[in-house]
Amino acid sequence: MDILYLLIPVSVVIVFLVGLVFFWAIASGQFDGLDREGESVVEDRDSESQYKK
Repeated sequence: MDILYLLIPVSVVIVFLVGLVFFWAIASGQFDGLDREGESVVEDRDSESQYKK
């Protein structure tokens, strides 16, 4: 039972740090343009430039 006095504050600190990292990622634009990045994998721009020669 005494371990709860250690585990609860440690878990609260970890949750707080994860929340800070998550909000930092949102504020810095880490999740912006997810659709564009997914489409860029499918597009093949290199092969188009080879055929235009």
